Amino acid sequence: MIREPLIFELSDQEKSAFLWPPLDVPAPKEKLAGLPLRQEISDFPQVSEPEVVRHFHRLSRTNYSVDEGFYPLGSCTMKFNPKVNEKVAALSGFTGGHPLLPEDLVQGNLRVLKWLEELLKEITGMAAFTLQPAAGAHGELTGMMLIRSYHERQGHPRKYVLIPDSAHGTNPSSAHLCGYQVIEIKSNEQGTVDLAALREAMTEEVAALMITNPNTLGIFESNISEIADIVHQRGGFLYMDGANMNALMGRFRPGDSGVDVIHLNLHKTFSTPHGGGGPGSGPVGVSEKLEPFLPVPVVVQEGDRFRLDYNRPYSIGRVRSFYGNFLVVVKALAYILALGSQGLKEVSGIAVLNANYIRRSLEDVYYLQYTTPTLHECVFSDKFQRKYGVNNLDIAKRLIDYGLHPPTVSFPLTVHGALMIEPTETESKRDLDMFIQAMRKIAQEAAQQPELLKEAPHTTYVRRLDETRAARQPVLRWRPEGSDRE
Repeated sequence: MIREPLIFELSDQEKSAFLWPPLDVPAPKEKLAGLPLRQEISDFPQVSEPEVVRHFHRLSRTNYSVDEGFYPLGSCTMKFNPKVNEKVAALSGFTGGHPLLPEDLVQGNLRVLKWLEELLKEITGMAAFTLQPAAGAHGELTGMMLIRSYHERQGHPRKYVLIPDSAHGTNPSSAHLCGYQVIEIKSNEQGTVDLAALREAMTEEVAALMITNPNTLGIFESNISEIADIVHQRGGFLYMDGANMNALMGRFRPGDSGVDVIHLNLHKTFSTPHGGGGPGSGPVGVSEKLEPFLPVPVVVQEGDRFRLDYNRPYSIGRVRSFYGNFLVVVKALAYILALGSQGLKEVSGIAVLNANYIRRSLEDVYYLQYTTPTLHECVFSDKFQRKYGVNNLDIAKRLIDYGLHPPTVSFPLTVHGALMIEPTETESKRDLDMFIQAMRKIAQEAAQQPELLKEAPHTTYVRRLDETRAARQPVLRWRPEGSDRE
């Protein structure tokens, strides 16, 4: 691949991207007096218009996106999302609605909020929802705040939160921020919660168990009802991380199995492009016991009208400005209405089918630590390749040379050298086969030409970085050679 130079390296002080005609009116100097106008910038790049356009166009072609290929990132659900939902969210009635408008002028928008809440209640089996949280981790934090507020109301906030070692990594942080100490629950040989360990750890000082279901191994916690009973017997709450809901829609309702709190990721499961820092939405569903503590305002329907209810004496207050990321809510509603109940069920079925197709196609060349049936993702390890001096990072870097995005590596921590793969429901068999063929070829290369993997990637602008050094000694500014400007 030809290396694209920096814009500074293309610069020539004799060039100009444009030429203004002579000013034919007096310059308004008096209007600009006293303003902090930027003066000439030393060494500012000077390029022609074709050069600057072609430079950034060529750089854009080096970006990998979901429009180009799939992201097999386990635990992240990086899937293609329908463009029509973006069109719906771009309607002027949605984009032009100011959050400070009076309720009479935003009845349609309030209806959207209430409509989605009702649909999410039906999908999850929960009693009530709030759409305020702006992301999954924010939803986790909100859920734990609700749990703590309830316990405080009872006069005993409790001290601990139990978290299985197969849970999402942000769960401990959410518990800690709410003032709890975390106790880890080890998994059993099947990769699910060890019920004996849970019974031993569950006391009256435990506020909640935070469980991810399906967990980060892609395994469904089939004992979820028994887990809920163990937690409830000691007065605790069962929190479920619902980031992997795309594996369950139409087939399992968490509320029916005793889950007290769940957060969802609208930007993963329900149609908003995920990645790049946002926007996101992490709605939280609760059981009846926790409904009085939901953030304000709550959308209330009275006949054909909707209003915002701030009179909630037990509420934890606001967790987000106004009503959350409203346009993400619009996209989620459009997604659910377009698919319907049968379509959502098909989504979960295809997500599980795709993941298991990859699992069965690779299990003879990559090691599976847990042989328990999995749902939407599968976790291999580099155990077979380590005997050739090749690790999971080498495999991931080599995959880039095949024009494919690598899977998640080194997570979950319960699998040493993990390769965590989630194809999602949007990928065709053709694309899955391309990925499978590349992974099998890489396994062959690891045995026959391990140096290819140790030096990969070979086709990118930037070769493999020293990640340890980059983390400890990051270079955050670039200084042109021979210049004193950063």
